[in-house]
Amino acid sequence: MTELVRADAVAAAAPDPPVGKSAVVGGPRRARLPRRIRSSRPSRRGDRATPYLLLAPAAHVHGLVLGYPLVRLVLLSFQDYGLRALFTGQAPWNGFANYEHVFTGGEFGAVLLRTLVFCAALVLGTLLIGLLVALMLGALGRRLRAAVTFTLICAWAMPNVAATLVWQWLFQPGYGVVNWLLSQLGIFGDLSQHEWFASSFSAFCIIWLLVVWQSVPFVALTLRAGLSQIPRSYYETAAISGAGAWTSFRVVTLQFLRPILLLVTILSVIWDFNVFNQIWILTQGGPQDGTTTLGVWSFTQAFSSESYGQGAAIAVVTVLMLLVLTAYYVRRLVRAGEQW
Repeated sequence: MTELVRADAVAAAAPDPPVGKSAVVGGPRRARLPRRIRSSRPSRRGDRATPYLLLAPAAHVHGLVLGYPLVRLVLLSFQDYGLRALFTGQAPWNGFANYEHVFTGGEFGAVLLRTLVFCAALVLGTLLIGLLVALMLGALGRRLRAAVTFTLICAWAMPNVAATLVWQWLFQPGYGVVNWLLSQLGIFGDLSQHEWFASSFSAFCIIWLLVVWQSVPFVALTLRAGLSQIPRSYYETAAISGAGAWTSFRVVTLQFLRPILLLVTILSVIWDFNVFNQIWILTQGGPQDGTTTLGVWSFTQAFSSESYGQGAAIAVVTVLMLLVLTAYYVRRLVRAGEQW
């Protein structure tokens, strides 16, 4: 700063240049800053390269952890990789035979429809219940809000497999807490020996409850953070304009939460489309493949049928479909970010 002041003083005290060949055409000569100050200015190339340099370590880690398995999965889907290849390490290439078997085997349509319907039900249930819980947190007092938030965090932090096993014990016939409680109420009769996983519909309902219970805390806390950033003046302006509670919610709340809703929708689609642990531990795709989704089908084809190439082909198809499903939401999220 001192050198800038000195440079300006020198430029002001310097005499005007003589008129002649050495004079600057178009006005007086501009004072040049010292070389040390000029060299300390950041270059545009450095500014453009800084974000990429900061992202490089994370990109390399993701490339090693996720990139190599994905490339290996794609290569495996074009090979006749079975039990013999597992021991010998040599698998012949069979082109698109695995994909042809997946699409023409007769199971792909039913499994895909079941996966899409289950994913849509999970996403809608998670967003709706998460939004209601977020609104409830805003209406509670400080102490009760802290207690509910702590409960949500505990449910969210519970390991996936452990939560699924607890859920399995709750609905066990004979000694399950849910069966005992419903039998004590007497509304549906004696359900102490009822087998919830004997029917595809009841099994899917229990899995739906489990996945939504595990996903609601993240959505609720995220939406609650977004709700806390909405200025109260907007609601006051809407009330003065004669807007009711529903109109204020639709015009003010939903408009401000749109980018956050898009973000949690993308994450919910990715997570719910790939649900595996809950289904495999509770039903293993049964009864009679009634709860088999694409993830479970890929696992059974690879490890139960010992056809690793077909399992890899199903996994690759699942990844491609997931990219198509999330591309639309990512595009809308980017547009919403540009508008805000």
